[in-house]
Amino acid sequence: MTSRNHQRERVPVLIAGAGPSGLTLALDLARRDVRCHVIEATTERAQNPRCNTTSARSMEIFRRLGLADDVRRAGLPEDYPTSVHYRADLHGPEIFRVELPSSADVLAGVGKATWPGPEPQHRISQLFLEPILERHAASAAGVTVERGARLIEFTQDDGGVEAVVETEGGRRVIQCDYLVGCDGAHSTVRRTLDIRYQGVDALNRFVSTYVRSPELGRIAAKDPAWTYWTYRRRPSALIAIDGADLWLNHVAFDADHDTTDEDPEQLLSETIGGPVEHEVIGVVRWTGRQLVAERYQDGRVFLAGDAAHIWIPAGGFGMNTGIQDAASLGWMLAAVMRGWAPAELLGAYELERKPVGEQFAQAVGAGARTAYAAVSPDVHLPGTAGEKARRHLAERLLLTEPARYSPNGFSFGYHYATSPLVVGAEEHPAVDMAGYPTKAQVGFRLPHVWLSGGESVLDVLGDDFTLLRTDSSVDVAGWNDAADRTGVPLTIVDIPAQWQDRYPTALILVRPDQHIAWLGDAHADPTELLYIVTGRDLARRS
Repeated sequence: MTSRNHQRERVPVLIAGAGPSGLTLALDLARRDVRCHVIEATTERAQNPRCNTTSARSMEIFRRLGLADDVRRAGLPEDYPTSVHYRADLHGPEIFRVELPSSADVLAGVGKATWPGPEPQHRISQLFLEPILERHAASAAGVTVERGARLIEFTQDDGGVEAVVETEGGRRVIQCDYLVGCDGAHSTVRRTLDIRYQGVDALNRFVSTYVRSPELGRIAAKDPAWTYWTYRRRPSALIAIDGADLWLNHVAFDADHDTTDEDPEQLLSETIGGPVEHEVIGVVRWTGRQLVAERYQDGRVFLAGDAAHIWIPAGGFGMNTGIQDAASLGWMLAAVMRGWAPAELLGAYELERKPVGEQFAQAVGAGARTAYAAVSPDVHLPGTAGEKARRHLAERLLLTEPARYSPNGFSFGYHYATSPLVVGAEEHPAVDMAGYPTKAQVGFRLPHVWLSGGESVLDVLGDDFTLLRTDSSVDVAGWNDAADRTGVPLTIVDIPAQWQDRYPTALILVRPDQHIAWLGDAHADPTELLYIVTGRDLARRS
């Protein structure tokens, strides 16, 4: 390691960035008894609402980490609908709507039997989500969170990583085994590694205005919704942040449009269909992109979240994909740090997550092009011409919007079928917003069912590997012996055989991230399978 004349300290894992991906990774590592230190350059959280949806898969991850209920009860009032309305403007005629439940409905279990998972998606601004994550991380054993600490530079060798961190008190060196860059689109970690983004640099340009307006709250209360799409000069999305006075107005423009002279006050008036009293809290002019890093790993250094991928934030997919990154990398780092998997396991992180990032980028980009496609100006007209234009737009929205606002494919349809850590996977099409398998398949997240005690099958999985047995006559003594010999922590769980449409085999091997590593019967070789799914086969071949 390079010698530096600075104060030194050591931590197993250093995480740069205290956003949702960095904090989720810290919580996941803490659950797995791996110490980590989170540094964040800013002293206070940003006041821009940014992402406003936590996906069903993210809520499942939070459920496993013990904070789903805290998240579910934050954000909008529990009785506030999360529906999406489409109007010519806020005062104009309705064109279409997507009805979605309130948090109170979810907490009461309305429709629970048909949920695709134990935790439906939740509408919550990142303004309210991040403090919950940070509070849980700060109180977790083995986690420290340090704000006002900026990563300056780092070096790495076979022995670890040496990072220089700057605070008001000066510079110091933090030595760690692994460094994870969760430090956003302008990632110091990514730039230091000279890793470039690849993809489309500009899909649309936006002006986003965050306002406080009790008057707007009173107008919306006549027909409350989480988001109002309107179609004046440009498509806009008016999002309820607290269900009362706080609102975010996104207005989309073409990629080649210069938004410098666009007046946020005028844009808000166009969205609403007239002026309202309001206070502007913040204005952000930004570009929607479709970019994925060319690499997610360099030696002992990894990228996650926006440092690894940035795209147009339609539906909060960027933040939620970062949370998925954290769930994937967390178990791999812990397996290596705790000594039951070789370092070669970590090479699978990029092999698994980069294809998912690329597929999500394509799907999100396609969805954004549809969402911001041109709309006939006749939607504002009275009479026959206006009715015809609104009817045609409603027909288009019927095809695109329900899946975009309940994107179960993005939660349960992504997979690791091409990963070297799974056995027996089939060929699968690229992920889309709506489609996902309800039958157990290698590489996919284990399908959810409610067990007789009222808990999800996901709730009974162990922290590490789990062998689900649906046929109690199958002897699993060989699996216990193999786990003992290899040192792989394995929990064996029996579940009833009544869900053959979901679980078609007697045995299902589930990874720590709840994805299926293998499924089959008693004729398998448990030792060989455990070697493959923990990366030991990669080590043998390297």
